[in-house]
Amino acid sequence: MVGDSPKKIFKMGIWDDNPIFKQVIGICSALAVTNLMLNSLIMGLGLIFVTAFSELTISLIRRLTPKHIRMMVQVLIISVYVIMVDIFLKAYYPEMSRALGPYVGLIITNCIIMGRCEGYAQNNPPISSFLDGIASGLGYTIILLIISFVRELLGFGTVFGYQVLGSWWTNWTIMVMPPAAFFILGVIVWWARSVSEKEGEEGGATNQ
Repeated sequence: MVGDSPKKIFKMGIWDDNPIFKQVIGICSALAVTNLMLNSLIMGLGLIFVTAFSELTISLIRRLTPKHIRMMVQVLIISVYVIMVDIFLKAYYPEMSRALGPYVGLIITNCIIMGRCEGYAQNNPPISSFLDGIASGLGYTIILLIISFVRELLGFGTVFGYQVLGSWWTNWTIMVMPPAAFFILGVIVWWARSVSEKEGEEGGATNQ
């Protein structure tokens, strides 16, 4: 079986089928970890690793996995990679591990990973599945970084912990609070869908 081209896979994961603003899944992280850009980056990299290698593994064994235990096998595989990420952070970045708290472990139940494993890796070859995992994770990470950029800049006056806005800036307390993530995410979803509708109308007009 020949998979999709890398260009198509990355276009789907980052824009056409972005898990956050197109599918509106995996948004709990937008509330939990986007107060700081570093937190969002680490969470995003963790999800990219787990999604890519979970899809790769599931694709490799897809013909050997009995249908009646398929979901259990998928959860087991995802759990193994999440535990690897959690152990790595605790060993080498304990402060980051404490900052992210239980949200690293909750990657196991992230709908993005389960959805891609079941919807793509189960029906496509290993390399395409691996690239799909990277693309979906990138789409997720980019949105988290956009949200956290706005929240950290306006809430703390910093970007990745470096002071950007001077003493003249009054920090917006609301940006440090979780509801700010939903406000920003709502704007991103509105913008992305408006652009998609415009592209669809232009495409329809061209075809006519």
